[in-house]
Amino acid sequence: MKSTAVGERSAPLLKPSAYMSQPLRAVGVYLDEESSQFLSLFADSSSLISVRAQLGRSRAEQDPEEVLDQLAAFAPDICLLDFDRHRATAMSLAESIHTRFPETVLFAVSSQSQPNAILDAMRCGCNEYLVKPIDRDQLSTAVMRIGARRKEKQDQSRAQVLAFMGAKGGCGVTTLATQMGALLAKSFSRRALLVDLHADFGDAALYLKLSKARYHFFELLENTDRLDADLLESFLMKHSSGLEVIPAPDAPVTSGNGLVPGALASTLEFLRGRYDLILVDMPPSLNDDNLTAIRDCDQLYIVTVAEVAAVRNVVRQLEYLAQKDIPREKVRVVLNRHHKHNVVSDAQIEKAIEHKIFWRVPNQYPQVVKTIHEGDPIAQLPNSEVARSLERWAGEIGKKLGIETAKKQSSGLLSGLLNW
Repeated sequence: MKSTAVGERSAPLLKPSAYMSQPLRAVGVYLDEESSQFLSLFADSSSLISVRAQLGRSRAEQDPEEVLDQLAAFAPDICLLDFDRHRATAMSLAESIHTRFPETVLFAVSSQSQPNAILDAMRCGCNEYLVKPIDRDQLSTAVMRIGARRKEKQDQSRAQVLAFMGAKGGCGVTTLATQMGALLAKSFSRRALLVDLHADFGDAALYLKLSKARYHFFELLENTDRLDADLLESFLMKHSSGLEVIPAPDAPVTSGNGLVPGALASTLEFLRGRYDLILVDMPPSLNDDNLTAIRDCDQLYIVTVAEVAAVRNVVRQLEYLAQKDIPREKVRVVLNRHHKHNVVSDAQIEKAIEHKIFWRVPNQYPQVVKTIHEGDPIAQLPNSEVARSLERWAGEIGKKLGIETAKKQSSGLLSGLLNW
């Protein structure tokens, strides 16, 4: 089987398909010189993989345990293991890699193409078998297949991130974020988290009547190097609805001061794997933290009110987001405190922002203030127009996520029992 010359610059560069958002990390182990060079050239001429390391034979074969330690440090998505020299050693190492790093995909590389040789490699944990000289198309197909599986698995387990940002202060963003968070946690019986991204004067915990926070979200960002389930648990505050909250600091902090670059993105990625829904309450500014959250979120809700200053700011925000290549379909404009007799009409707002109003939340200020005072959005607004509007909005979110409300599920069960 002939391999294509990956070193030829005239050949078209490979691009990952739509389901591969970033190159997969690869490490070569025991590879002969030709295969090692091919892997490096393949990575240089495509965007499918990035080679993190090439672990040579002599040193690796002397101490296989050292290979495992190095793999733990490199955290590869793919490990290409040469089976031609000391096949028994390679098979033993493949079993150890498969046991210790079940998420790492093993590619066996060998000049043997007999069925028995392929079976032996598969039995010791290899997922793919590449025959020397490695064929470019064969490797591309195998990598994209692994990328597709990984993306599908991530999509099934990753939380949906909903970000809320105001056109200006006082638009009711925290009120909507806390009430929606409580409704979504209660209605869908899913694990939901609210993150308060205000470096100054964040009130999400206060609105839910949660007090005595031990730590705040910006302290979590300072500890990304040791972030695990136990550390996360110490930051959480839990509401009676089931909503969990990571609060803002009690005193103002300088956002981003001393933080490791990329700390917010990596923390959100960590949280995605542990929740079904994540709501982010953001301040009304276009700083780096907000932009990171906007890039990582699945939906951005810009909350405004029917005031000239607020509408003008929405125009500015939409222009800024367009300049930053934020997809327009990701952005939804929510009109809070809506009344049909507002001085600025809905039509005037939509004309000014050149964007449809996605949702209108009725103006019932006294009831909402009572909700904040009591700290229980669900119990305090059972029959209000605001509650009914938010319930419909929550239902739209659930419909988009493909999940039904707990109420519907239980009523369906009850109906089935009565019919029986």
